[in-house]
Amino acid sequence: MDTWKRRAFAYLLFLLAALVGTALAYDFGMSAYEDDPQTILDSLQFAVEMFTTTGFGGDAPWTSPQMQAFVTVTDLLGMAILVGALPVFVGPILETALSTQAPKQLERNVTDHVIVCSYTTRADKLIEKLEANDIPYVLVESDTERAGDLYDDGYRVISADPQSTDGLEAARLGSARALFADVSDQVDASIVLAARELSDDIPVVSVVEEPDRARYHRLAGADHVLSPRQLLGESLVQKVTTALRSQVGEAIEIDGELELVEVSIRHGSDLAGETLASSRIREQTGVNVVGAWFRGEFNASPPPGSTLDPGTVLLVSGRSDQLERLVELTQSSVRAFRSGETLIVGNGTVGKTVASEFSDLGVSHTVIDQVEMDGVDVVGDATQTETLAAAGIENAQTVVLALPDDTTTEFATLVIREMVPDIEIIARVQEDANVSKTYRAGADYVLSLSTVTGRMSASFLLEDRDTISMKQQVEVVRTTAPALAGQSLAEANIREQTGCTVLAVGRGEETVTEIGPTTEIRSEDELVVVGTDDDVRAFEERFT
Repeated sequence: MDTWKRRAFAYLLFLLAALVGTALAYDFGMSAYEDDPQTILDSLQFAVEMFTTTGFGGDAPWTSPQMQAFVTVTDLLGMAILVGALPVFVGPILETALSTQAPKQLERNVTDHVIVCSYTTRADKLIEKLEANDIPYVLVESDTERAGDLYDDGYRVISADPQSTDGLEAARLGSARALFADVSDQVDASIVLAARELSDDIPVVSVVEEPDRARYHRLAGADHVLSPRQLLGESLVQKVTTALRSQVGEAIEIDGELELVEVSIRHGSDLAGETLASSRIREQTGVNVVGAWFRGEFNASPPPGSTLDPGTVLLVSGRSDQLERLVELTQSSVRAFRSGETLIVGNGTVGKTVASEFSDLGVSHTVIDQVEMDGVDVVGDATQTETLAAAGIENAQTVVLALPDDTTTEFATLVIREMVPDIEIIARVQEDANVSKTYRAGADYVLSLSTVTGRMSASFLLEDRDTISMKQQVEVVRTTAPALAGQSLAEANIREQTGCTVLAVGRGEETVTEIGPTTEIRSEDELVVVGTDDDVRAFEERFT
């Protein structure tokens, strides 16, 4: 808007100068060449009529060639000035008139809502979960144009400054159930302070990029401070160390004995290339295969003929001893782990978390980053073969891609996979939409930051829902399902309708894991459900 005002002011100055200059020149020309002196007002009237193309026939025709040339030039100048007014005045006016304006204040009939400050892809994951649970929300967006675009896209949004008390009052903070801030570390702290000026009772959840800054958010008044990048780094560490130690590093406990875990089929393992049927996983280990990720696509009911290619991720349930037997089968019988053979690409928050965890576990590693800093062993571009060769990629067993840019992650995956075809590539991405592309590029395991953030925030903001898993590709929740009361699992047909699988049923203090098609669902039951984030959202929309 400031740019438009400057352009409009400059245009008006130019127009005024053109009018005065043309009037003076016309007055001189009429006296000198036409012998027909004009008053200054007559000359100014000629200039106005010329520039607005409304007339000037009163003085025509002109007999002198000088005046004829002058009139021709001013005629063209008038047209140019008229056309120039379109982008300066008419265009912005029409754009403003036709564009959708987001409301400045939330409707009074919306209560018990979550205030989301402001829109990000991570916030979008939270909004999906809120909508699936029929919980109202409002986005507070300070950028007027962006707020209008979001409003056009169907979001409930207001155009207001989330860092101001006026903006949060416009979002009706006093009647909200919670506030969620995810803009930047400094802006989020400012939002928390503004919220606490209005209310000490509203639960406030904020997100930090740098874990060390969490304490400042708590000082500002945040009830829960989420550090998804650190959690994501810890998850990647678990995937690597599980493979290195042939032990289950991070299982989701369903009850005292039953656990759920993701296990990758590694290059060179006895299971690589087998079908699900020929692998005899159930007979050899006793675990149940709940689902599997095939190149980034989750199948909740993989057919027996499914091929277990390297990089396939099995989602299995069983006792800890059964799971460890499966992990042993999935490991490479060709390339045993040796110290110094794990590469970490990227030394941001996620990369530093991975490196720190490796140091604590005694796992030797090499860190690559484009910037020379503490903790970086090789400085260079990880998409260049020379950099990877200098870091010892040829002798590495595992690479952890902890880069902040998804496009770079995808390209680095292609380069690494081409250089060392049987290496294990574990990657983080920023956006959910890029998970499948990174798998297609050749990654063995991919987890997105937006998924982790969405789950973490949902676990604090949603009632009647317990997010059991934070760090896996799948989501495991314990939730009620009133719509299924009185039906058996077979009658409910949950997997076919939503893609989710029911692992157990919680009844009071007891968790029933021995369930089957005839198991009846009671109104007070809590179902332990596993599926992708989209599948779990479909389950919640349909049954909760």
